[in-house]
Amino acid sequence: MNNQTPIDFSKQLIKGKIAELIFEQMFRRVSGYTVIPFGYESIIPELVQYTEQEDRNDLIENIRNAPDFALVSHNPKQVLLVEVKYRSSINMEKIKETAKRICNQWKLAWIFCATPNGLFFDFCADIENLNSLTPLDEQIIPREIQEEYLSLLREFI
Repeated sequence: MNNQTPIDFSKQLIKGKIAELIFEQMFRRVSGYTVIPFGYESIIPELVQYTEQEDRNDLIENIRNAPDFALVSHNPKQVLLVEVKYRSSINMEKIKETAKRICNQWKLAWIFCATPNGLFFDFCADIENLNSLTPLDEQIIPREIQEEYLSLLREFI
């Protein structure tokens, strides 16, 4: 049973939103990507208004574990579905559980994990075999840009 208070829940929600904003702004800054909000919070309000009541529960359940963003790289043309997480520290068992849950419905999804100690980016299907997360590749987001956004993350968290 979860003994989390409403304030604790709100704090975690805010940290998660900050991590999503860090991801979104950082990738938008690098001109080789288009970032499209894709997650449950982005899709459901729009879809619900176009569906009949009896269809909503199945639809919502199917989308509940949708990754947060579609990340479109321009060269080469590629679409990645990305789940964004904030973690104060990396707990690989919990990350593996999250990756497994996402992979059950979204086989090609990735996880971006923002922590005060670094930014990480891995393919969900590969995480089960990892003992640690892979730092965000500097060829994707240059180190100096990562450092700027990591500093911003620390400032708000």
